[in-house]
Amino acid sequence: MSEAYRRSGVDLRAKEALLGHLKAIGKQASRPEVMAGIGGFGGLFRLQGYEDPVLVAGADGVGTKLMLAQELGDLTGVGQDVLAMVANDVLCQGAEMLFFLDYIGVGRLVPEEVAGVVAGVGRACSRIGCALLGGETAELPDLFPQGGLDLVGFGVGAVERKAALSDAAARAGDLLIGLPSDGVHSNGFSLVRRILREAHLDLAQSYDLGRPLGEVLLRPTRLYGPEVLGSLRQGGIHGISHITGGGIPGNVPRMLGPGLMARLDRKSWQVPAEFNLLLAAGGVAQEEAYEVFNMGLGLVLAVEPGEAPRILEEITAHGGRPRVVGEVAVGEGVTL
Repeated sequence: MSEAYRRSGVDLRAKEALLGHLKAIGKQASRPEVMAGIGGFGGLFRLQGYEDPVLVAGADGVGTKLMLAQELGDLTGVGQDVLAMVANDVLCQGAEMLFFLDYIGVGRLVPEEVAGVVAGVGRACSRIGCALLGGETAELPDLFPQGGLDLVGFGVGAVERKAALSDAAARAGDLLIGLPSDGVHSNGFSLVRRILREAHLDLAQSYDLGRPLGEVLLRPTRLYGPEVLGSLRQGGIHGISHITGGGIPGNVPRMLGPGLMARLDRKSWQVPAEFNLLLAAGGVAQEEAYEVFNMGLGLVLAVEPGEAPRILEEITAHGGRPRVVGEVAVGEGVTL
């Protein structure tokens, strides 16, 4: 092993020690189509079971939520965060996630810390039947500060061509079904962290939230595939919006064609209490909050009205808590 490289801040021994952990995690988060996974120069995946498949790819990261997780010494949920941010986007095109790869950049490689993060990715992959096919861990002491960490993911899903959901596919008259979020998810944490600093909120206090504020804010992004895929395969869903950066006004229009608008009734779903706490502490107006946060809706579906009762029942049977939150109409933009 290179002693000169170690003095430069890169420890090859630590990376070698990590690889064994990662291979074990990859074996637990696999699928029959995986031909070669973690450890090679590239992962091999044999696509099968589709007649006319379309591949859907996505990439995303956890963002500055990582800084809060490190401050609290709790990285157990960020693996699900990075997978969910990609998998939920891929779901918006009607696709099932097939495989996922992660990238972790650190200032100093601590094998146990990185293995813990990747173990979280693996657990989340297993939850949705997705293979953890590979990844990269880079020790970059000149790029990241001591203790610095970045986590990004890349994923590929598949859908039959005839069932793929294109952008702007919602229709006038469609009902909008909302699926609740598990809180802030992984967007808007630059604003969250500013509010925490300036309002001197105590992460160890519960503020009537039922558990400490820090724990509430670190709840992982919800994985919606298990709730929705069955209904997608049955038909009747015309469009899906994952509510991430840009909030409801920035994401719902992505499934609307020209001349269409979305009308949502704010009273039809419950805004989690942590949002109200943050907005009050930070002096953030409601209208601005809806442009930054999901405000309690993590996914919005545009569905054929006649199919709505079936879809509501199916999603509920798969552990979801769907509700009708609005409709698609002629017009422009989003009204709340």
